[in-house]
Amino acid sequence: MNFPSLIHRFPLRSSTALWATALAALLAACSTPTVPPALPPVQPAPTLPTPPQPAPAPSVSNPPAPAVSHARTEKEYRQDAAAHLYKFNAERIYKGRLPPMLYAIGVLDVELDRQGRVVATRWKRAPSHAPEVVAEIEQTVRKAAPFPVPARLGKAVYTDVWLWHKSGKFQLDTLTEGQD
Repeated sequence: MNFPSLIHRFPLRSSTALWATALAALLAACSTPTVPPALPPVQPAPTLPTPPQPAPAPSVSNPPAPAVSHARTEKEYRQDAAAHLYKFNAERIYKGRLPPMLYAIGVLDVELDRQGRVVATRWKRAPSHAPEVVAEIEQTVRKAAPFPVPARLGKAVYTDVWLWHKSGKFQLDTLTEGQD
């Protein structure tokens, strides 16, 4: 019901006190603020553990000097190169005497420059039945570079025989522990 219709229903002939009380009640009803329903209390967000931060990269001001080989012949250099490959592949070296049947045998020439970097690899006898072994051997040689610097030879070309076990481990003929 709106305010003008109230005035017509209750003419001014009524008691002034009654009229004032009704008007006050009406105004009070219109001005009473409505209270919104109470909201549930806000729960704090769970805290997640902070992930570990990676260690800062070590600053490399001077990389380690490459090893130097004082070999006078390529046969002597082959010993240094084989020891270098074993050092970089310690977990992949077959320990002990190899079994009589190997998965693959390959003969590889490795050409190195004056700094011990691999210039080329050439197969004298590739294990063609195992192309994955060929690729793995070439990758292993390239990852091991630089090889010991051939100080007396200038550059070097050495040959080694790779004896490959079916487990993926190997020995080089230069440092082999033999075969059963």
